[in-house]
Amino acid sequence: MKTSTSQHKKIMVMAFPALLFFGLICHFPAHALSTPGDSTSPQDVKNAVDSVTPPQQNQENLFVYRIEGRPDPFVPFITKKAATSNLNEIVPIDEQLSGMQLFEPGQLNLVAIMMVENNEFAMAEDFTGRGYILQAGMKIGKRGIIKSIVPNQVIIEETAFTRAGEKLTSNIVMLLKKEGEE
Repeated sequence: MKTSTSQHKKIMVMAFPALLFFGLICHFPAHALSTPGDSTSPQDVKNAVDSVTPPQQNQENLFVYRIEGRPDPFVPFITKKAATSNLNEIVPIDEQLSGMQLFEPGQLNLVAIMMVENNEFAMAEDFTGRGYILQAGMKIGKRGIIKSIVPNQVIIEETAFTRAGEKLTSNIVMLLKKEGEE
């Protein structure tokens, strides 16, 4: 009995590839399996290709991407919210500061004022004793502009904006102290 079972297994193992090949052949039309040496006409080849490829879609059925009304996929969907909802809060400045903008008027001491013809100059020093020349129209501090230099003072106008868009303007006066005053 053992020999007949092992013979059946051998026959099945040998017959399986043949059955598989036969099953594939049955699913294709005969003209699709012809070889180049056969006498196939171009019409037969076209019919074979048409039977294997899917039919063409209508132009109306093609997918078209429309951007209107859709969010930009490259913009983060999580944004920073305002830290406070106070509309009277002054909006911070995000620009790069340089030169005299690095000093607030309160950090400088006015030490000299020179008036030559129509040009007015003032000299201020920081806490280390380093001197700086000030002229009208020069930016100073984060929001200030030197408006005028008069015989004993420098007038600075600071402009700020609130979150509501309101413009706030204030004047700061740097006084020239006489020798011995502090």
